[in-house]
This record gives sequence, structure tokens and C-alpha cells, in this order.
Amino acid sequence: METKLERIDIRLSKQDKELLKRAQLLSGDKSASSFIVRVMKEQANKIVDRHECIVASEKDRKTFFKTVYSETAPNSNLIEAALKYKANA
Repeated sequence: METKLERIDIRLSKQDKELLKRAQLLSGDKSASSFIVRVMKEQANKIVDRHECIVASEKDRKTFFKTVYSETAPNSNLIEAALKYKANA
């Protein structure tokens, strides 16, 4: 089954178009469209990855693992949060 391609129309200043064309030629992409799609995908993936990634400091990591492996019973807030999570999962 063939994937249907979608269109996006954009308007560029003359300077932006010239820069795009120069970058496309230097990159070795065969067309401006293939260059735009490739660069757009790379940047879109980076943005999505950056926003979906959890970054924790060393202090956060230590606190997390200390809490997970401790013998302390969960408090009422944690129990309530777990129940809400299970109800929505």
C-alpha cells in the first residue's frame, strides 16, 4: 500500500530561499524539497525527543533510588496518586 503524500506551502524571502538553495547544494541533497524534508525531520525529532526526555540531576537520581529502595511505607499522597493513576490507566 502506498503512503499518500501531503503538501505544505511556505513563503520565503528571497534571501531565505537563496540560503536554502545554497545549503541544499552544499549538503548534496538532490532537490530543495528533499533538503527541506530531511532537515525538518531531523529538527522535529530533536525537539520532540528533548520534550519527551526526563532529565534528572545526580541529586534527583539519588533521591529517587533512595525512596524506591527504602523500607518506608508510602504516605497518603502517594497512595492517592497511585489509585488515581490506576483508575485512569
